[in-house]
Amino acid sequence: MEYPYYLTLYESGELKDRVERAKDMLLSCRVCPHECGVNRLDDDTGYCKTGRYARVSSYFPHRGEEFPIRGYRGSGTIFFSYCNMRCVYCQNYEVSHLGEGEEVSPEELAGIMLELQKLGVHNVNLVSPSHVVPQILEALYIAIERGLRIPIVYNTSSFDSLESLRLLDGVVDIYLADLKYLNREFGRKYSRVKDYPRHAKEAIREMYRQVGNLEVDKDGVAVRGLIVRHLVLPNDLSTTGEVLRFLREIDPKLAVNVMDQYYPFYKAKDYPELARRITGEEFRRALEEAKGLTLVRD
Repeated sequence: MEYPYYLTLYESGELKDRVERAKDMLLSCRVCPHECGVNRLDDDTGYCKTGRYARVSSYFPHRGEEFPIRGYRGSGTIFFSYCNMRCVYCQNYEVSHLGEGEEVSPEELAGIMLELQKLGVHNVNLVSPSHVVPQILEALYIAIERGLRIPIVYNTSSFDSLESLRLLDGVVDIYLADLKYLNREFGRKYSRVKDYPRHAKEAIREMYRQVGNLEVDKDGVAVRGLIVRHLVLPNDLSTTGEVLRFLREIDPKLAVNVMDQYYPFYKAKDYPELARRITGEEFRRALEEAKGLTLVRD
């Protein structure tokens, strides 16, 4: 394929239809699994504290992502403010919890995408997008009209609704998905969401259905596919063995980044079980569990 598939959706008129269907989801909000039911078209807010328009905290060519994402020219990363999770150990809590950033219109968000493309990045990387899928689609349509032609990366915690993800089928080229834990109580206690394992597993299966395994170009840069990130937490709060067994069931060669950079940010020190870095032995065991999967590193 010489250009992202979203151009086919645009040319057929399907993308315009999806924009309208996505905006309808804001009327009684069901954009993510919280299903708050507020009228975001009237600027009411629910769990994600985001009304009619998305908020953006920053955007720039990111050179700290996994190599297939950042490549040689960086990933055009857009950090959205707020989040539909409340992880007590979030390293970006000023953005995700406190909402640092500025509200942007669809035209302004489209302009950001085009500005990043002009800088030569490999892709547009949407960080914490689960609560603003309609706003993203609305802006993307405008950006395509104005010349956007690079792949889209959907960089998510995986607390996504299937309805939203299906609107992204053929729009998103690369899914970069966290899978935090497969324990309902841990999801409630440490991320403040209900039934994280069920929603995350359904979401990751849907992402894989849409894009399959990671595909890279001759330079090793991603053009399509799924990468799953898993952050190893102390005291096996990340349920790493169960997570990796689930991913292996999806595809034994699934691209996975098993990460060791946990640090007790934000409120983690209020939880003794989270109040330390992981040990070398804990990470070694995690890597042992990951055998057979395709490991992708930063």
